[in-house]
Amino acid sequence: MKRSPPQQPFELSMTLADQYNSDGCAISFELFPPKTDAGIESLCENVERLLQFQPRFFTCTYGAGGSSQGTTLEVLQRVKQITKLPVASHLTCVGLNTEQLSDYLRRATEIGVDYIVALRGDPPKGTTEFSVTEGGLRYANELVGLIREQFQDLGIAVAGYPEVHQEASDAQTDLDNLKRKVDAGADIVITQLFYDNADFYRFRDDCVRAGITVPIVPGILPVTNFKQAQRIAGMCKAAIPISLADAMTTDDSPEHQFRVGVDHARQQTIDLIEHGVPGIHYYVLNRSAAAAELLDGLQLAGQA
Repeated sequence: MKRSPPQQPFELSMTLADQYNSDGCAISFELFPPKTDAGIESLCENVERLLQFQPRFFTCTYGAGGSSQGTTLEVLQRVKQITKLPVASHLTCVGLNTEQLSDYLRRATEIGVDYIVALRGDPPKGTTEFSVTEGGLRYANELVGLIREQFQDLGIAVAGYPEVHQEASDAQTDLDNLKRKVDAGADIVITQLFYDNADFYRFRDDCVRAGITVPIVPGILPVTNFKQAQRIAGMCKAAIPISLADAMTTDDSPEHQFRVGVDHARQQTIDLIEHGVPGIHYYVLNRSAAAAELLDGLQLAGQA
């Protein structure tokens, strides 16, 4: 199928919630900061390829404990120059006090960051429990509150967990935590990756019953090999459906595993669109091939 022609960029002044107030399915892509200059150049080339799918914005993570914050801002500045689209920086409570958090937010706004993905953050490598930095914050809802108090113009996304956060005692506790983040001022919820759409629909229904009215945006990772799927799913406690595991393990060739993973993500995407999701956030791992394959020809927001 033919891809839709490029359209004019969305207005940079559009709020984060506004991105999901139009017809169709608004998409966004998540990047991570490369470790080398060559990696940044490769990332920029992939960003240019992804523009054909008319994303609403790009996000960028940073390393554990804020180890690559500077590179994250460099990446976002380059992406904004290339795309003329809004950009979002991840920000966690790990290893930073409130003064340092505010300083990062100031630097982010100075280089043109539009949105923040506000997270508590995972415990540093080698530890199993989150530890509050002296003078810092314990929970993501506190980070949302700090942003709302000091940087009112920044859009805020928070994380949701269709299969329950691994540290939550139960699903209701996890949902209560999400409600606190939304009540503190979050504009949207972006979910952790999942491989079974039924988990997302159940989570979305639970959010509605809990009084969460902001857009719930599913997060999709197109896996391209089974070992990668196992590793990433193990990190976030996402279940891999038996059908996907069986299909990927029948042939260990890179071509077969790529095709199976992309086809699965494409079917997830089609089903999510048919179920009326306001948007989809793709974890693309700084590559464009899998995302381009799965999105080719699909009817998305703003496309002819």
